[in-house]
Amino acid sequence: MKHFLFSKRLTSAFLLLSTISFVAAQQSSPEQVGVQQPQTELKFPYPAKLTYEVTWRMLTAGDATVVLKQSNPDGWNLNLDLASSGLVSRLYRVLDTYKVTTNNKFCGESAVLDAQEGKKHSISRLTFDTARRKVLLDERNYVSNTTEKKQLDIPPCTYEITGALVALRLLNLPPGRTVTLPVTDGKKVAYIRVDSQARENLSVAGKAYSTIRYEAFVFDNVLYKRKGRLFLWMTDDAERIPVQFRLQMGFPIGNIYVELGKEDKL
Repeated sequence: MKHFLFSKRLTSAFLLLSTISFVAAQQSSPEQVGVQQPQTELKFPYPAKLTYEVTWRMLTAGDATVVLKQSNPDGWNLNLDLASSGLVSRLYRVLDTYKVTTNNKFCGESAVLDAQEGKKHSISRLTFDTARRKVLLDERNYVSNTTEKKQLDIPPCTYEITGALVALRLLNLPPGRTVTLPVTDGKKVAYIRVDSQARENLSVAGKAYSTIRYEAFVFDNVLYKRKGRLFLWMTDDAERIPVQFRLQMGFPIGNIYVELGKEDKL
């Protein structure tokens, strides 16, 4: 049965398309020339909608939309929609919706993934029992009409993958520093190491950004068995916007890019 986390969905869904025929805040230096500065700088977290384009070998594979809203003073809602497009969608249609509820530090409280991929359809639910330090997985496959349930022990403030990536935006992690985050997909708990590697000027969708490049070690049997590498770039300012992800999967798949198209503050 399929793993629960968004990054797993992102890799597995679009990697499968490729095998078919696709498969801590620091402000930017004001002396940098040609780097776009935010018109109104806000300190993260704040409500926003982020729209991304997924590409593989110059081919537009789909779109991902992330909406972050504050549900109450002590919690956040994170909704993610992932859809294939164009030729890829005709070959292998992907339509995933992912809804996450967290506390004010983005530690997991609940998550629901409705995944429609090709002829497959499943709904997975994660429930975080913080009092008992447990996470409960309930996954239903509507094609085979089977159900999988699992319960795991978790440390305090355990994340699902999207919450972990959002939590990274809260950290002041300059190049050369490392952080470890407890992450679960409901089937396994892993301590994910994230390295802050370098400051880079990056051009995405015709816009220039001053960023910090990170690498999250989720592959090679850490959280996922598949070999690969995950890099992400966040703006080097108080907003800490994730502007690009790169999934480096090796031959014959190669690199998959997820690039920011626009950000709408809500």
